[in-house]
Amino acid sequence: MLQLKNIRKAYKTDDFTQVALDDVSVTFRDSEFVAILGPSGSGKTTMLNILGGLDHADSGEIVINGVSTRDYSSKDWDTYRNHRVGFVFQSYNLIPHQTVLSNVELALTLAGVGRAERRRRATEALAAVGLANHVRKRPAQLSGGQMQRVAIARALVNDPDIVLADEPTGALDTDTGIQVMNILRDVARDRLVVMVTHNPELAERYATRIVRVRDGRIVDDSDPIRADEPVAASLSPAGDAAQAPLPAGRTGEKDKGGRASMGFLTALSLSFNNLMTKKGRTFMTAFAGSIGIIGIAAILALSNGVNHYIARTEEGALSSYPLTITKSSFDFSKLMGYGMGDSGLGGTTGARSGAKRAKGSDDIPQRAIVTDMFAQVKSNDLGSFKTYLDAHRKKVGRYANAVEYDYDVTPQIYMADTSKGVTRLNPSSVASTLQGGVMGSALTGKSSSSGTFTQLV
Repeated sequence: MLQLKNIRKAYKTDDFTQVALDDVSVTFRDSEFVAILGPSGSGKTTMLNILGGLDHADSGEIVINGVSTRDYSSKDWDTYRNHRVGFVFQSYNLIPHQTVLSNVELALTLAGVGRAERRRRATEALAAVGLANHVRKRPAQLSGGQMQRVAIARALVNDPDIVLADEPTGALDTDTGIQVMNILRDVARDRLVVMVTHNPELAERYATRIVRVRDGRIVDDSDPIRADEPVAASLSPAGDAAQAPLPAGRTGEKDKGGRASMGFLTALSLSFNNLMTKKGRTFMTAFAGSIGIIGIAAILALSNGVNHYIARTEEGALSSYPLTITKSSFDFSKLMGYGMGDSGLGGTTGARSGAKRAKGSDDIPQRAIVTDMFAQVKSNDLGSFKTYLDAHRKKVGRYANAVEYDYDVTPQIYMADTSKGVTRLNPSSVASTLQGGVMGSALTGKSSSSGTFTQLV
């Protein structure tokens, strides 16, 4: 049996509280057709949602075959909805791009049933509601009554213990509504059917029990369960709850289909089918996504290309102005310091400045400017530096395009033919004659080398 005990449910909106169910207690038999009647806002749909596990009460509990659901987890409620309850909605809630057969199979897909078994059971459920010849059609090709019968077949395909129907005839004409009610009446012969309706005539004609609700309370029950009514049909001979949806690990659990689940390949197949049934939208989504991906890739490629170009340009520019380290070095900053202060820029000015007599003394001080200047010339240990460069080629290679060595060795080369005297080719006698002119040209930035032979790069 299914019981609601002291169920209370309220909805809060800012400072306003709407009480949907107020301390409702009711017990349903395993096999009966119950119609819940009441005006709009009386709490009928809320009660139906709580019975189906779609909503949860603020207080109170649901008892199924003597087992409380107070400690149910989310997975336990999923199992309860998937294996114990079938839903029939007023708006049908069919998937428009799926066939009638696929809509009914969906409940079995979520239950992890194999493909062949799904097809067989869905076909049988559709035949039971008179739609065996419409399995390949889509919902848009059916009438309202036919779509509602598809919804009933979907609710029954898992062989649930409870069928919950929310205004199943609300969107149907009178004749079609009677057909749907006849089907629900037949279903109620071996299971519990709870229907919410505004039509008292249909309720009185088809339902075996009518529960009237007003302002969140049950005001009338045409066939309540008596205190002395036997409940042995709800319990197994061993005393365990028969087919009670207990949480995992509880004694007496008899789960019809196990946990609600879907295989990866099944989920992938459904997703692919969904994409193929909406090719236009899928193409536009893929096209828009590809434009974004291509745009990002183009921006990254352009950025990397510009960065590489700048790096190559910098390397080419810097290679034209190499860093030169010679055996002797001179600190030009200190040289410039001699041109500041009392010393002046020239030796004459410095001499005059240094010739000032100190007060009370006849001594004339002197400053050795030229001597101090040449004292700043330093000698570099190029041998140790070359050893370091040779030992760390990989490190140095990251910061230099090339390393060149120039040795101050001039080969003495003479002509082999001495019939006309000894003739020196290198260093050239002509170059020695012009050495003064070459040194002068060095002041203008030209090369001061007078040798004929130079090191290859």
